[in-house]
Amino acid sequence: MKVLVFGNSGSGKSTLAKQLAEEHGLAHLDLDSIVWEPGKIAVQLPAHTVAASLAAFLSEHSRWAIEGCYGELVQAASHHCTELVFLNPGLEACLEHNRKRPWEPHKYASKETQDGMLENLQSWVAGYYERQDQWSYHAHRQIFDSFAGRKTEHLSGSAVAA
Repeated sequence: MKVLVFGNSGSGKSTLAKQLAEEHGLAHLDLDSIVWEPGKIAVQLPAHTVAASLAAFLSEHSRWAIEGCYGELVQAASHHCTELVFLNPGLEACLEHNRKRPWEPHKYASKETQDGMLENLQSWVAGYYERQDQWSYHAHRQIFDSFAGRKTEHLSGSAVAA
């Protein structure tokens, strides 16, 4: 099993990927962990470093759950997955999940630091359906629609297999 979970921030990617990893004994990769400079807020690693980290993970693990919102990385990993899961619960659900998000110590030094970034995160999340970048609904929709293998889209609590 090689499952790739993607969608907007707050869509439930981490929750689902961690659950699948635990239930099925899969290696787990949160793409945030290879995209951002450790110990720094919103400082991206060089693209070649990120690509090398993803390639290393893919070659080192035969069974995995990968999750993230990065269209270019989701696209790259999709060539190796056995199942694609697009979480698309809608904007209000994502915003609410972000408000209730527990502290993520692998991303922020403290809960207070994380909460201090919430307004910026919510603003970015709110633009998901309008933006045209690699982290947008537009990019995610193209990835999902063009994937020929087993795939499921989760809409507002329901799943639609394609």
